Amino acid sequence: MSDNPLSPLDPVQLAIERTPARVLVGRAGTAYRTATWLKLREDHAAARDAVHAEVDLLSSFGMDRITRFLLFSTQTRAASKAEYLRRPDLGRKLNDESRELVRDRCPTGHELQVVIGDGLSATAAAEQAPELLDRLLDAALARGWSFGRPFLVRYCRVGAMNDVGDILSPAVIVLLIGERPGLATAESLSAYMAFRPRTGHTDANRNLISNIHARGVSLDEAAQRIVALAEQFRAVATSGVEVKEQMGR
Repeated sequence: MSDNPLSPLDPVQLAIERTPARVLVGRAGTAYRTATWLKLREDHAAARDAVHAEVDLLSSFGMDRITRFLLFSTQTRAASKAEYLRRPDLGRKLNDESRELVRDRCPTGHELQVVIGDGLSATAAAEQAPELLDRLLDAALARGWSFGRPFLVRYCRVGAMNDVGDILSPAVIVLLIGERPGLATAESLSAYMAFRPRTGHTDANRNLISNIHARGVSLDEAAQRIVALAEQFRAVATSGVEVKEQMGR
């Protein structure tokens, strides 16, 4: 709501405050005003940077968190960011070295397994995933669930969670992955979830909580919704189109 006491119900101000979209910004002839155009260029540059950025575990997660979770990095079959962008299929499978690393370092059969993927916005993964990971651990332990060792997947697509499912056989996987950035924000994270994912599963077998960022779904709300969905999966032993998120519970 507007803080202006003279026009608390001004419809123009209300519309501007309710959306990050460029509405009611005025014009200069047939073009944007200079300030609007410069902000558009700034947001476009941020989106491009988010796509091409890399997640650095130390700077993004910090040594304390790395030590607490025993975090480590893996990589898909894409050899570079450029190849990842050209070949989405390569981002759906871990490379051979990473498969062995996950198999050696991660215990199998946990009730909740969190994986962090850079996706199409490394910026989102770096900004949102560290604190969300803290919240998910606390929520899992409060419910008495075993919590698998999390790790980062570079050049990651959503399908990589099937590969992790084949290797670790957890009850529920949560993939925290950067969303394709837009002009409203380059810091939006998604949480893809699945019950016992394995090779052959598609989006029909997954559920999604999206728009996790400062002006969207908060970290607290995201953590609550993730564990609530995980409870639903466990109750019905499935996920995807057959499970509808029960909001407000």
